[in-house]
Amino acid sequence: MEENKIGFKVVIVGGSAGSLEVLMKVLPQLTLMSKFALVFVLHRKSAEDSTLEELIAMKTVIPVKQVEDKTPLLPGFIYVAPSDYHLLFETHHQLSLDTSEKVNYSRPSIDVSFESAAEVYGPQLTGILLSGANSDGTNGLKVIKQQGGTVVIQDPATAEMPFMPRTALENVTPDFVLGVEELLQFINNIK
Repeated sequence: MEENKIGFKVVIVGGSAGSLEVLMKVLPQLTLMSKFALVFVLHRKSAEDSTLEELIAMKTVIPVKQVEDKTPLLPGFIYVAPSDYHLLFETHHQLSLDTSEKVNYSRPSIDVSFESAAEVYGPQLTGILLSGANSDGTNGLKVIKQQGGTVVIQDPATAEMPFMPRTALENVTPDFVLGVEELLQFINNIK
């Protein structure tokens, strides 16, 4: 098997309005992964609800782990930020949950999770920002870039709600700007 030349440990995907549609197209075609964890931080209702996790689990062969405070972060799994908590990354490959104030009107906030992941994983992190209607994620992508991580932004022309990726493109120089099919290929090519 070819060695992982990129060295990613975590791929974190942030999105809001229109991002679930992207994931529903990508998830069924994702191949099993053994060298990295895939983390989704999506804006969602504040009420406790595991519908999103269940939907994601039904659409992919990759196992989805329920996130609770101090959940171990392991390669080969998908993690979904739970509703009404900020998702934080800790050293020693753990996830923690935080109930501090909303950021960009959201909890979970994409910025909070991106920034936290960047501080822990640095160049071994890839941040992907999808469709959405506010500017959440832009500051987090800046931190990922500053820490040597890889920045991927959905092509606004392919986004149902292009404001979020367009705002990020105006403020961050991405490594890649990808449509949905290209995004799928990108993730599947991480070994």
